[in-house]
Amino acid sequence: MATPSWIDKLQNRWQLKSAGQVIIILIVFACTGFTVMGIKPWITEVIFQDMHPLWFSILYWLLILPIYNLFLLIYGFIFGQFKFFWAFEKRFFNRIFRRPN
Repeated sequence: MATPSWIDKLQNRWQLKSAGQVIIILIVFACTGFTVMGIKPWITEVIFQDMHPLWFSILYWLLILPIYNLFLLIYGFIFGQFKFFWAFEKRFFNRIFRRPN
């Protein structure tokens, strides 16, 4: 069975060894997204019960980036792709905090 072209493109772009590794990495991204998506309602219910203050929403959006990246590394470790995600994180933060020339 031939792999779809988009998987081949991701495999080449990410310099991966197999199409299966691409699928595992996509699963890690999906698991991370679902986890982060599920955190907010749980936290707001536990801490604030029925009241959802505006400042919590603002704080959540500011803190979601480091939380997402932490979960990305955790799931990457669980699925055996930590090395890929560690390099991914380093590239990501280098782009964010790059100093102007």
